[in-house]
Amino acid sequence: MTARVVVADDQTVVREGIVMLLGLLPGIEVVGSAGDGEEAVRLAAELTPDVVLMDLRMPRCDGVEATRRIRTEHPGTEVVVLTTYADDDHLFPALEAGARGYLTKDADGDEIVRAIEDVLSGEAGLSPKVQRRLLERFAEPRRPAAAAPAESPDGLTAREVEVLRLVAEGLSNPEIARSLHVSNATVKTHINNLFAKAGLRDRAQAIHYAYRHGLAQPPESSIT
Repeated sequence: MTARVVVADDQTVVREGIVMLLGLLPGIEVVGSAGDGEEAVRLAAELTPDVVLMDLRMPRCDGVEATRRIRTEHPGTEVVVLTTYADDDHLFPALEAGARGYLTKDADGDEIVRAIEDVLSGEAGLSPKVQRRLLERFAEPRRPAAAAPAESPDGLTAREVEVLRLVAEGLSNPEIARSLHVSNATVKTHINNLFAKAGLRDRAQAIHYAYRHGLAQPPESSIT
């Protein structure tokens, strides 16, 4: 059986390279390519491919949202993520959106074919690196979370509140990244976002903000 595939990646050179590679592989027919998630959703409707090979960071509609829409609107089309990123902030949202496969862009042709075959046979098409991360995630002890308020102040997301709590505990950005299993750049983005939403200038203000809104508790020694 030949698998009909749509390739979605916003970088033209990368997208054309993937299309060229897939054209050389047995059992694969590339029926379309998309430069963003919106176009990937449209092609899934028009071409009814067996699989969409999906990048995650794309304009207009990112890969996670495109995956969610494709799996909801066209359940006969499977999605295999092919991305540079394998950290938790990318991996788990993609799987929750309905992706059945997840590869990083260092995958070779055989790995891509195997992932496509796996998802079409009802299995998960995951790279060994991703499989290890999933095992580690479920094996590691869960960090007890402080009770969250019914509604976060200033529109902070759950992840931003989590980062804020760790800032209030005195953790540095690299320590927060290790604790949450994400990159330093991701932590910095969350901190910039929560600073902007809450109108904060520095970490000292952030700590005071966390205490004031009940998002973290000050050390007992500082309570008078």
